[in-house]
Amino acid sequence: MVAFLLLVVCLALGVLVARYAHPPIGLAPGLNWWLINIALPAMVLEMVPQLNFDPHMLFLVLSEWFIFIAAWVLFAFIGGRLGWSRGRIGALTLVAGLGNTSFIGYPMIEALRGREALGLAVVADQAGCFVALAVGGIVVSSIYSGQRPKAADVIGRVLRFPAFLALMSSVVVNLLGGWPPLIEDLLGRIAATLTPLALFVVGLRFKLHMERDQLSAVGMGLAYKLVLIPAVVLGAGLLLGIYGQMLTIGVLQASMAPMVSATILADQHHLDPPVANTLLGAGTLLGFVTVPAWSFLLG
Repeated sequence: MVAFLLLVVCLALGVLVARYAHPPIGLAPGLNWWLINIALPAMVLEMVPQLNFDPHMLFLVLSEWFIFIAAWVLFAFIGGRLGWSRGRIGALTLVAGLGNTSFIGYPMIEALRGREALGLAVVADQAGCFVALAVGGIVVSSIYSGQRPKAADVIGRVLRFPAFLALMSSVVVNLLGGWPPLIEDLLGRIAATLTPLALFVVGLRFKLHMERDQLSAVGMGLAYKLVLIPAVVLGAGLLLGIYGQMLTIGVLQASMAPMVSATILADQHHLDPPVANTLLGAGTLLGFVTVPAWSFLLG
């Protein structure tokens, strides 16, 4: 209960500071730098060496890739039927197809399922959702903004991302037997900054403003991300014989609100920014209800 309350309080503090406290320019980017380059790699380095690797972990990875590809296929089809612009199709693919499996996903899963579940959450995020963002996100944003993606840029982005480098290092450490207790404790203390700061930054950037012509697109994006795709992942997991904590984390990560980085990518490529930002804001807010609801249903 305290862990979940921490999420709500930090998010609310971010919203209040942005609205009333006149924070210094560059506060959110500065905190994001710490989160991406220090706190997130520290959490990966702490958690992954503690995992007992299981072939069923592939389910966590493939489900995140499937979520993105399915979003692309679905919204390209719907957009073609409804006469959406290419920018809107690209925005829905990015923002509804990629979940906030790290900055919101880790804190939510820790609050709902305990810190011991974070290792599996890291696998789904880093090997699944991050790769989908780094590869698929660049391809989709380039195509729908009229550019041509370069393979070297895509590969370079993946290989230079700090948390991905931490993931590769963590696998080696895992095979060697894990960290000494002192280093593990140090990494844990640095990683502990991720939860409060991540939710605070989300609050700083929280926006919720919807025009009438955006309602259908935003509604479809929310229905896909928060309701439809978690149900599909749950059904697929059961059919494949995935049960227990593995299935639970797969479904919860699938149900996470839209990813902030995907929204920024849509903004940078001018892919219907109003729809992208509204979907992010509404999804973040509703996710505080729908993710716990999925956790409750999973038992």
